[in-house]
Amino acid sequence: MHLHILGICGTFMAGVALLARAAGHTVSGCDAGVYPPMSTQLAEAGIALREGYDPGQLTEFQPDVVVVGNVMSRGRPIVEELLDRELPYTSGPAWLADYVLRGRHVLAVAGTHGKTSTSSLLAWILEDAGLEPGFLIGGIPANFGVSARLGRAPFFVVEADEYDTAFFDKRSKFVHYRPRTLILNNLEFDHADIFPDLAAIQRQFHHLLRTVPGSGLIVANGTDANLAEVLATGCWTPVERFGVGDWEAREIAPDGSAFAVYYQGGRQGRVEWSQLGTHNVHNALAALAAARRAGAPIAAAIKALSGFQGVKRRLEARGTVAGVTVYDDFAHHPTAIATTLAGLRARVGAAPILAVLEPRSNTMKLGVFADSLAPALAEADAVVLYQAPDLGWNLGAVAAALGPRGQVRHSLGETLAAIQAQVKPGTQVLIMSNGGFGGIHERLLAGLQTDAVNG
Repeated sequence: MHLHILGICGTFMAGVALLARAAGHTVSGCDAGVYPPMSTQLAEAGIALREGYDPGQLTEFQPDVVVVGNVMSRGRPIVEELLDRELPYTSGPAWLADYVLRGRHVLAVAGTHGKTSTSSLLAWILEDAGLEPGFLIGGIPANFGVSARLGRAPFFVVEADEYDTAFFDKRSKFVHYRPRTLILNNLEFDHADIFPDLAAIQRQFHHLLRTVPGSGLIVANGTDANLAEVLATGCWTPVERFGVGDWEAREIAPDGSAFAVYYQGGRQGRVEWSQLGTHNVHNALAALAAARRAGAPIAAAIKALSGFQGVKRRLEARGTVAGVTVYDDFAHHPTAIATTLAGLRARVGAAPILAVLEPRSNTMKLGVFADSLAPALAEADAVVLYQAPDLGWNLGAVAAALGPRGQVRHSLGETLAAIQAQVKPGTQVLIMSNGGFGGIHERLLAGLQTDAVNG
């Protein structure tokens, strides 16, 4: 089968492409604004890529089926060509469900925050236990070096996103997956471009609960009131809770780098690992609960956590030059920004933190979180905000709320200059964006190196 994937460089669709290629299918695809790490993965897998959405691709490749990403909308010439010619098409989640997930024990990880990290943790625990799981994750776990693989039956870990499926299927992606084990990490309002309010998202989560069999397991954050409301609307599956309830962490180090695991009141062991923040402690508890359901012994799973190497773009240290350390983080929601900063602060103590933020997600572009950004950045000693040309609102008010700590810059060049003007040995530069940010990390490290050489 030849699949041509529209929107192939998104984290999810790239994963679908890799799985299809591994299954022996011919795969090609197209996208706009291609950037690593996904583009690198695709090229290494021998997948033909086209920049942009020229309808001529459909004639060039003559695919058996077109897999349509949710970035595609009616009115795009390639979509209209697809429909006019009555070519076979499907969505990424539907293809995944039909050709990969069917007949497997699906372990799905859903929630507003922590899906990628928790999915990566779960996959690694199962791998360390010798279970060789398949997975599709919206990032690249360092332990595996790829975002997706077929693995060996029966287990498959999937990051279960609540975003809509395709222009012809407005349900959340995760309703396609039919998990036997489901993690519910947390729930906040997000995706303001498709959901009018929190209740609309909760309704989609309720639909997800309806797909989990009674013989399965739901692992839910016991501290999240919004999730409690979802579970109260109807649940037909046993529930284990983490944070409070069945799975708890105690004796937590200030930076989250160590903690004791308790299951149903009994101490199971102590984790010492490289990850930061109490949010990652909760992610670990959720992964431990789901892994136990899959047959991984708790003691072995706890030991596996010490070997977890993290996920690219999740507080990833990209380099240190002249005493200045540069981090890359995917944070694009005020809660994620605040928890990431809190974890870094706990690790570096009084060292100065310079936060650099590109508000890039669809919700950010709509200005929904405008009033929440300054409080979320409270742990930073200085903040540089990048006002991209397509941002639909002015960041000046956020900078004003930050006082002398905040400033707005309107180009990448200005942003780099503002960073370099403020750093000194010991500064921790935390760059946050859910896009490529113009390669700013490499450019900053190169600029710091040049400054160090020139004295």
